[in-house]
Amino acid sequence: MIIDKDTVVSQLIEDLGYAYKGVFDAESIAETVHAAWDLIEPRATVRDYIPVLVARQAREQLMASAQAEGRVAKKVPELLFVCVHNAGRSQMAAALAEHLSARRVHVRSAGSAPTGEINPVVIQALEERGITLGVAYPKPLSDSVLQAADVIVTMGCGDSCPYFPGKRYEDWEVADPAGQPIEVVRQIRDDIQARVTSLLREILP
Repeated sequence: MIIDKDTVVSQLIEDLGYAYKGVFDAESIAETVHAAWDLIEPRATVRDYIPVLVARQAREQLMASAQAEGRVAKKVPELLFVCVHNAGRSQMAAALAEHLSARRVHVRSAGSAPTGEINPVVIQALEERGITLGVAYPKPLSDSVLQAADVIVTMGCGDSCPYFPGKRYEDWEVADPAGQPIEVVRQIRDDIQARVTSLLREILP
C-alpha cells in the first residue's frame, strides 16, 4: 500500500479537530499531527501501520496536553512508566498495569532516549501471559505526558527524568532485559508484575 502523507495528515487533522473541538484550535492539532508523523515515519518497520501509529501518537499527545492544562477532567488515575529506551522495562510495566487494572487506570510509557523498536524477547515474555503489545512503539518523554501523570515510575533513567512537584514518584530498581535470554526476561517480567500489583493495590479503591 502506498501511503500518501498529505492525505493521511489532512484526514487526521480533520478527525482530531472534530474530536477535540472546543479543546484545541486547528493550528495546535495540525502541529501535533505533523510532530507525530515526524516521530513515527522514520521508525516504522511496516509502512502500512504509519497512519494508525501517527493517529495514536497524536491522540495521546493531545489528551496528555489537555489533561496537563486542565482542559479535560481525568476519569481515572494516570500512570506513567519511564525507562531509557522505552523498549523493555517501561513497556512491560505499562502493559502489565493495563492488563491487571481492568481499565481502572490509564497507562502511558515513554523513554528518555527511545530506541527504534521494542525488544522482541520482551514481546515474547508478555505473550506468554496473554498480553500483546500489538503495534506499540518506543516513545519520547514529553512535558505534557509528565504533567498529565499522577504517578511516575522510573526505571534506570536517573536524572534524565524531569521532576514536577505534586506528582508521586517511584524509582524501581529493575534489571534491564536488553540482550538477555528469555529465561532472564521472564524473571524481570515477574518482578515488574509484583511491583505493578502492589502499586495498583495502593492507588485503586
